[in-house]
This record gives sequence, C-alpha cells and structure tokens, in this order.
Amino acid sequence: MAGSRLLWPLGAMALFGASAVQAQPQLPEGPGKAVIEQACLGCHEPVRILNSGYSRQGWQNVVHMMLNVGAPVPPDQVAGLTDYLAKNFPEKPKPAPSLITGSAHVEIKEWMVPTPGSRPHDPLAYPDGSIWYTGHMANLLGRLDPHSGKITEYHPDTPSSGPHGLVADRDGNIWFTGNFAGYIGKFDPKSGKFTNYPLPDPNARDPHTPLFDRRGMLWFTVQGANMVGRLDPRSGEIRLVKSPTPRSNPYGMVVSSHDVPWFCEFGANKLASIDPETMAIREYALPNAGSRPRRIAITPDDVIWYSDYARGYLGRFDTKTGEVKEFASPGGANSLPYGIVYLKRAVWYSESGVRPNTLVRFDPATETFQTWEIPSGGGVVRNMMVTRDGNIAMAESGVNRVALVVVE
Repeated sequence: MAGSRLLWPLGAMALFGASAVQAQPQLPEGPGKAVIEQACLGCHEPVRILNSGYSRQGWQNVVHMMLNVGAPVPPDQVAGLTDYLAKNFPEKPKPAPSLITGSAHVEIKEWMVPTPGSRPHDPLAYPDGSIWYTGHMANLLGRLDPHSGKITEYHPDTPSSGPHGLVADRDGNIWFTGNFAGYIGKFDPKSGKFTNYPLPDPNARDPHTPLFDRRGMLWFTVQGANMVGRLDPRSGEIRLVKSPTPRSNPYGMVVSSHDVPWFCEFGANKLASIDPETMAIREYALPNAGSRPRRIAITPDDVIWYSDYARGYLGRFDTKTGEVKEFASPGGANSLPYGIVYLKRAVWYSESGVRPNTLVRFDPATETFQTWEIPSGGGVVRNMMVTRDGNIAMAESGVNRVALVVVE
C-alpha cells in the first residue's frame, strides 16, 4: 500500500472524518475486521473509520477508492469488507433540504462514470459540448458525450497523480493539477499525449484549482502548501508565492474583468487578489471570523460570490468597494455550501451538508432563493462550471457521477 501511504496526507484523509486521538478505540468484532487491520490501518488510524458513516452504496464507493490507490484487499474479500463497514458504521443523519419553489426551471441529468471509486472531483465544460472530469482517486481524466452518454477515460503517465482541478486553454489542451504527485499536467486530446510540469518547490504539495487569465497564463492554488502559483505555458516557467496568512489554505479561484486573479482562503476568513505582474497578494478579511469561503464565482461587474462552507452562508463581496453582504443558505448552518457559479443573472451553488444535496439558485435582484434536490443525492458537488450554451456541468464525487443541469 505504498502508494496510498503517500496519498493520504495530501488530500484524501477527509474521507474517513476526524483526526486521530491518542487513545484509540477498537474496531468491532466480525468478518471484515481482519481485512481492515491488514489493509487499512497502515494508512488510517482506527478513529477515522469509527467516526465515519455511509450507506452500503457509499461504503462501496469508498472501498473502491481505496482499491484505486493500492489498498491490498483481495478481490474475494471486497464484498465482505463492504458488508462489515456498512453494518458497523451506517450512514449518519444529516439535515433534510429546505425546498423552495420559484419561477426557474431546470432538468438535472446524471451519468455514472465507468470506474468505481473514481471520485469525480472537478468538471470541465469543453467547447464541443462534452464534459470532462477528473477521476481524483482513479488517476484519470474522463470525457462524457452528453448526447450519446459515452464516457472515455484517459490515464496520466504518472501513477497516483490524483487529478484534481482542470481547465482548457485556447488550443483545446486540458490542464489539470496533479494533486497527489505535485505537478501541473497538460493533456492534448488530439494526440493523447500527457506533459508534466513539476512544481519547483518540494514543499509545494497539494496543487488544487487551475485557471487561465486572458493572456494565457495559468494560475493555480496550492492548498496544502499555503501557496499560489503561475505557469507560463510558452516557457514552462513556474513561480510560487506564499499566502500571507499562515495555513490559509488557498482554494477556489476566479479572474476579474481586469485580468486580476482572486482566490478564497478556506483556512481563514479571507479573500485575496494577486498582482498579475509582481504576484503580490492583498488579503481582504470577511466580517465574521468564523467564515471559511471554499469556492467563489465572479460576475461581469467584478462582484465575487462565495460559499461559506463553515457557517452555511452565501456571501457577496464587491471588489471595487470592499462591501460584504451575506445571506443564510436555505439548508441552515450545517448545509455546507460548496461548488458555485454565476449564470443568467443568478448565483447557483450546491449544499453538500443536507441529504440529498441541493442545487440552489439565488436571485441577487430580489434576494430570493429557489432549491432543487439532486436526484442521485449529489454525493458532494465540489465544483461546477458554466457551459457555452448556458447550462451547468457538475461533478458528484460521493456517488461517482457527472451531471448536467439544463437551465430552461
């Protein structure tokens, strides 16, 4: 399990919940316990498993994610292990969604991806109408044709890359963050060739969200290392700078109409801008010290909307004036707002803390909400992207699906 020993500290530990404590409780007796002791405890403290809770389908997904990163579970013991986990660590209660009707109409279409335990992380709405996604735990990029339902998978040359965020350049190349292996990757769909750009600092672990500015420069956050980076595709040069606030966890990113990158600090109550030339970072503290903005969207007039994951709020930040306004999310304080986009004069995001997850629409003009249940349950929508024809692509990691929200 050498591969997964490397991976867990970098990005996947949240699958099993809380961090370890000094006094370790014991796993329940029963078939499957020995498999966990042999195959899992080399990477996980028992408390991570004991504090977890999933449906049987959810445990199937988690077990396959572990198999994808090298967990040494014999094939004939996978079903027994899943049964043991589902019996002893069942799904825990979550808040029910608050369903609000309104005038907007949507249709949510979903497709199961081929590789079990892929953990689709980020979607990419490609110009030809296809939807690409990162298979975070299966070391792959996937392409969905929404018309035929066909999904094609492509595997990076580097094992255990942990593809995370992805974005396309003007020439149609797909760039992604190798979250586990510490590099920026480029994939040419025409030739099928992968190219790696290793991060120059060995401490720059956990590259996260990539985004192009209008000049063709690639910007990206490096959450675990508390850094932000810039890659020049013409030369391959990479520059890295530290976020001023320690452990601020740079996360989601957008680019303003003036070509200024902005990012949110998931480990702090701050948003930040980056000088495109000097890479100097300027931080803007949000009013509530408990705010933890996780993803952000930006309007044509440079207003940033953020999903406050910790407090269950939708926030509005005016980049011109610094004014902040907040709105309680319909699902409440534990709704965990996450993936977010701006589309058709409205803010759209997902609540990942309610069951089933919801798609939420907020109209800034009337300051009203509308919500829909995600049919499959959602399984945490970590990111969204607007398509060229005005719809929304989503990745649903916990249910191993990719979705398209058709906005009528």
